[in-house]
Amino acid sequence: MERTILHCDLNNFFASVAVLDNPTIKNCPIAVCGSKEERHGIVLAKNELAKKFGVKTAEAIWEAKRKCPDLITVPPTYKRYREVSNAVKEIYLRYSDKVEPFGIDECWLDVTGSNLLFGSGEDIAERLRHDVKKEIGVTISVGVSFNKVFAKLGSDLRKPDAVTVISRENFKETVWPLPADAMLGVGKATLANLSSLGIFTIGDIAAAGSEVLEKRLGKMGKELYIYASGNDNSPVIAESSTPKSVGRTTTCKHDIHTADEAWPIILALSEEISETLRCHGLYCNTVQAHIRTFDLNVKEFQAPTLMPTQSSVAMAKKCMEILKDNFGFTTPLRSVGLRAINLTDGITPYQTDIFNDFSKSEEECKIEDKIFEIRKKYGSDSVIRGTTINNDF
Repeated sequence: MERTILHCDLNNFFASVAVLDNPTIKNCPIAVCGSKEERHGIVLAKNELAKKFGVKTAEAIWEAKRKCPDLITVPPTYKRYREVSNAVKEIYLRYSDKVEPFGIDECWLDVTGSNLLFGSGEDIAERLRHDVKKEIGVTISVGVSFNKVFAKLGSDLRKPDAVTVISRENFKETVWPLPADAMLGVGKATLANLSSLGIFTIGDIAAAGSEVLEKRLGKMGKELYIYASGNDNSPVIAESSTPKSVGRTTTCKHDIHTADEAWPIILALSEEISETLRCHGLYCNTVQAHIRTFDLNVKEFQAPTLMPTQSSVAMAKKCMEILKDNFGFTTPLRSVGLRAINLTDGITPYQTDIFNDFSKSEEECKIEDKIFEIRKKYGSDSVIRGTTINNDF
């Protein structure tokens, strides 16, 4: 059976939430910005009206104001974004139990098994668009296709508040003329590599063939050929399914200059990861640290843990160790994150290190197990670490 995949993208999400909380600014150009005092004032997100004036993400507020003198700037409210995102996901789950988040404002849905109940993929997309707008007050753009890559591309083609169908019959006419970087997986470096080969459109990628692309780009080249040819068969992985990795990243209100400033943020993120691991009965064997510097350069480093762990403290300490060894906090950071990878269950045996004392780690794990049980019963705010008490970073 031909699959029916949707990709739902919340339009101008941060700015849309700002309007939800303050409807008086609905018809104004809006930019969500970092603190002028703490962050030198950069644009984190903007709405459609601000985009028409040429306002761009990551530019300074003074630059944005020069383009749009009437621009209204509002601070980010990350807890509120999570609340709205979760409310929208609940609507998605009415139509399919296969919902895969892709960041806080995007999700894939596999609605193949829902067609008899709710109609075609396009019908379901229109229902979702209507329900989200009516019940939450924000809009979504939905791409409908037979695979994940084209569904995401479809949601990008028409914004805001629109549905785009890319079928097996029309994808060559619709997708192939688009620029190569319109497709998932093509960033600046990959685009430069493709351009050097004379490849400028998605159709050029398909025409180049797997062998040529793999020779230049390795495994990614082969994947890009599969994507462009319409042969992506990757499944929509429901959030409730067993994850292959668990990560959290946050953009901070102020630049991070020292390890002491980074620690409470990393610990707060690690606690969220720890909770997810415990829910799935999984243990982390490798920690991956993610950073984005003030000049928007992204770097990732990783290292194995001493033993499989669910401990937020152990993962946070490992992340700090990785950053100190590989980065050294020599450049201000705009965002930080960590990911638990190489996950195993609690049954898989492992080799301990005879030169390390694991008794302290075991005590920490027991304490965190009790904290997890309390939070599960009385709510996530029932027990809060003093270090992370002001965790709206």
